[in-house]
Amino acid sequence: MLLGLVSVAFCREISYNEKNKLLWLKMEGTVMPNILWQDRKRFLGMPITFTKYSMSDDRLFVKKGFLNLATDELLLYRVRDISLRRSFGQRIFGVGSVIVVSSDQSTPTLELRNIRNSEVVKEMLHEQVEKTKIERRVRINELMDADEGEDEYLDDMDEV
Repeated sequence: MLLGLVSVAFCREISYNEKNKLLWLKMEGTVMPNILWQDRKRFLGMPITFTKYSMSDDRLFVKKGFLNLATDELLLYRVRDISLRRSFGQRIFGVGSVIVVSSDQSTPTLELRNIRNSEVVKEMLHEQVEKTKIERRVRINELMDADEGEDEYLDDMDEV
């Protein structure tokens, strides 16, 4: 009950944006990002952990902790690869893990562990990444930006 009163005290204004049909939360003069998706890491299919995942228009957030809070964020236009992993145990409990590989220096690999509807989230994330790259006009030539050892195809092309 006390947490509800504290959050209401800090919340200054809630407005409804007619154009995007999204809820904006304005706190102390800062506009919080549009949250398109959010979930918690699950244990045995139940959201009883203190790890929260969310995705906005241009970022992916991971908030961990109960007393000591840590927040990581990943800009969506830096995402290089998205994969889905669902073990037998995860399939039994209806969860899965989405692995995001990016060119971000602080978080090169981010794993959204044990989330509901993991296939839908992976597709939503893929669509949002592509939309963000188009909006920012970011296109990376993957062949030119390949790491060492990954350019075997280019080496074969030089011999021809």
